[in-house]
Amino acid sequence: MSRLLTAFSGTGLMARVLRSASWLMVGYGGSQALRLAANLIMTRLLFPEAFGIMTLVTVVVVGLSLFSDVGVGPSIAQNPRGDDPDFLNTAWTIQVFRGCMLFAVACLLTVPVARFYQEPELVKYLPVGALALLVSGFFPTRIETAHRHLLVGRLTVLDLASQAIGIGFMVIYAELTQSVMALALGGVVSAVAKLLLTHFLLPGPVNRFRWEPAAANDLIHFGKWIFLSTALTFVISQGDRAILGRYLSIDMLGIYNIGYFLGSFPMMAGLSMIGRIMIPVYRDKPPAEGDMNRRYLSRLRAGMSLSIGLALLLMAAIGPQLVGLLYDARYQLAGPMVTLISLAFYPRLVILTYDNVALAMGDSRSYFIVMMVRAVFQIFCIILGLALFGLVGGIASMAVATVASYPAVVWLARKYGAWDAGHDVVAILAGLLATALILWMHWADIALLSGY
Repeated sequence: MSRLLTAFSGTGLMARVLRSASWLMVGYGGSQALRLAANLIMTRLLFPEAFGIMTLVTVVVVGLSLFSDVGVGPSIAQNPRGDDPDFLNTAWTIQVFRGCMLFAVACLLTVPVARFYQEPELVKYLPVGALALLVSGFFPTRIETAHRHLLVGRLTVLDLASQAIGIGFMVIYAELTQSVMALALGGVVSAVAKLLLTHFLLPGPVNRFRWEPAAANDLIHFGKWIFLSTALTFVISQGDRAILGRYLSIDMLGIYNIGYFLGSFPMMAGLSMIGRIMIPVYRDKPPAEGDMNRRYLSRLRAGMSLSIGLALLLMAAIGPQLVGLLYDARYQLAGPMVTLISLAFYPRLVILTYDNVALAMGDSRSYFIVMMVRAVFQIFCIILGLALFGLVGGIASMAVATVASYPAVVWLARKYGAWDAGHDVVAILAGLLATALILWMHWADIALLSGY
């Protein structure tokens, strides 16, 4: 016990990693617990079609955010000038401009998107949901500075507080109006709360508008590949729902979104931690610089894979029972979706953290190449899976796409000495055995989806 306390209380890299990982898991776990509680309440106050509409709003809002990400966060994390006020203020200026542009573009896209999905209600709800993009553009760079130094305790508390405020508003508004507008406004209120809380309660200098050419050049040079890469991240993270929005009815899309929320929870929790921690770790302990660094990173990856993998397999095993316990009969098809989605995410364990090494080394170009390969396989596999096997094939295609893109990820990892073949083989064999067992357990439930 004393060794564990010492590991957490030190000032070295491992101590900061452990503390930050703990806070990030507390933050993400608390965030998802709040989302689940809100989801359970809102499914009783509203109707499946409401969640289908908001799924489409989310696809557009997240899509715009990803399609225009210039990598301010990773730039601050990896750049030697990441604590320089001129660099930070230039980054904030770019971020504010981006937020304003995103809101304007969202408003212009409202009618075309509504026509594409044949959902007139989007004209009303999409501009409201997009207000969160405008507000988030003003978030202080102190948020990224805290992540750069793996000091995220207070930030986690503020994140949870802002989310709780948004959810509280959403539930009260829904109770009073029974309107989908409650879902659209909830994210906006949460963003406003986070802006105010981080501005007044997070330590650090206040951002000012600033344009330093040298800093702007660094940000744009690094960010141009991030810009392209995050456009591909949209395809990887939101492409299924963007395509299914045309393939499924609006109520079935809402049910799918609930299944996705539960089934993806373990992987999203892991990614939220890994994305913030591994860039500083790779930056301070490059795997190509010695066996000690490689052993350190191997142990770290093994621990992450074990914890996330067990959580994914547990969620897959209990998916139908969990949905039956939490939701009413209108949402029961989400149960087998949870099982399939959790299993479809499992192959990502094999490639976890490899992409972060490129960002830590400032190589956003190689990162873009890998993301492009993953995105191409993702779209091709989803369309083919839906055409041949319906909804079940569309979900399973996410796993197939990950496997198909593995050689490109290995290329990137080997470039910086980060490839861990032993880890990958063990993760693959364990996943195959567990997947076969869980599919056998829930085959009857999965068969219910074969007609969609």
